[in-house]
Amino acid sequence: MATQYSTTVRNAANDQIQTTIGTAPLLKFYTGSVPATCATAVSGTLLISITLPSTWLGASSSGVKSLSGTWSGTASGTGTAGYYRIYDSTGTTCHEQGTITATGGGGDITLDNTSIASGQTVTVSTYTKTFSGA
Repeated sequence: MATQYSTTVRNAANDQIQTTIGTAPLLKFYTGSVPATCATAVSGTLLISITLPSTWLGASSSGVKSLSGTWSGTASGTGTAGYYRIYDSTGTTCHEQGTITATGGGGDITLDNTSIASGQTVTVSTYTKTFSGA
């Protein structure tokens, strides 16, 4: 049997992740595949860097948090978005990384279009953080 947690523990874990990453973190999109770990060097081309709102995730509910506010910015590079990283507000420590797909593609972040051109406004459609163990 897999380990299970109460809703209270799952909500608290999600809240702690947000607290640890901090307010106004940087979200960066890159081309290519997700590196092995957050400590692994970046691969691919940087497409966009977005400063997220101070309260970048909503309240936890049943172990789930979703984006809060608008996550958008202007692309500085051109290519197909393959993965993202979330850094602290200084941009020096990567705390999270995952996949990017078009809406309905099952990525950790979804966009209406993963083909990004320099100067294009990019808006995140979906981002949900689910703490496992339900």
